[in-house]
Formats: sequence, C-alpha cells, structure tokens
Amino acid sequence: RVAQSTQRQGPLAGIAATRRQARRVAHHLIHSTTTKTKTMTSILGAEATYFTALSAGNFIIQRCTACSKHVFFPREICPHCRTTVLDWVQPTGTGTVYSTSTVRRKPELGGDYDVSLVDLDEGVRMMTRIDGIPPTEVRIGMRVRAEIVEGKAGKTVVFRPLGEMA
Repeated sequence: RVAQSTQRQGPLAGIAATRRQARRVAHHLIHSTTTKTKTMTSILGAEATYFTALSAGNFIIQRCTACSKHVFFPREICPHCRTTVLDWVQPTGTGTVYSTSTVRRKPELGGDYDVSLVDLDEGVRMMTRIDGIPPTEVRIGMRVRAEIVEGKAGKTVVFRPLGEMA
C-alpha cells in the first residue's frame, strides 16, 4: 500500500486520478441502467458534492473563480490555472454530441444503448448517454439537452435531442 501511494504523487498523478474518475463515471452511467443499486460510499470531496446534488435532482458543474473556466468532472484543483477555489454553478444543460458509440447487448440484457461524449455549452465535455431515440440515430453534432433520470444505481444525467424535449 505504501508503494501505491508513493506512485500517485509523481508528475502523472493527475492523469491517473482523471482516469479513475472517468472509469467511475462510466461505471455509474452504465450500471445505472443495468445492475442492482450500489452505494457510492467511497466518494469524497468534490465528487461527493456533485453526486449529492445529483441525488437531490440538481445538475451542477464547477467554475473556477480565478480563470472563469468551467470544470467537469468535479475536482479539487482547477486543471487550467491550478487554483483551489472552484464554485458550483448550474449549467444551461445544452450541448453538442462530440462522439458517440452504440454498445450492443442481447435484448434480454436490455438491448443496445448509446455512450456519448457531449460538449456542454460551458466548454466542458462529459460522458453520458442519449435517450429518446434509438442509439444508432445519435449523430455527431446533434444538439442535446440534459435531464436527470432515475436509474437502478440512483440519479444520473442523460441527454435528449433538443427536438425531443417538451
């Protein structure tokens, strides 16, 4: 255990942390529709604030007070200017599909689903899924709007094409 904590303090520690966070988000996104409820007791700090707000039905991201850039996935330090003062703000909730992939599954396991990267209008990119249309109809450049849905693992942010929102 000592060797592991020493390795994380090197110059690549931020990259490793970002990868862990991305895996955690992907796990939450995928398992919110496919597995039994799991508690997220190991989440601390900025991530805990994000998931607590999400469970209350609020989609929030961070905004750096020093450089005014938005930040997502939640962090303790601004990745742009390295300050530690990040405020929580509610994004507009609109964005553009940057990348998309259809994950194939057997119908008895829930069928195919979409995994997309969406660029929010605030300038951050997040991994999510596009609901409201078949996964094969999601297109790069499509305008979408965020919505919070209840999944098997709790609430999660998904997107719908702008034309699908009432």
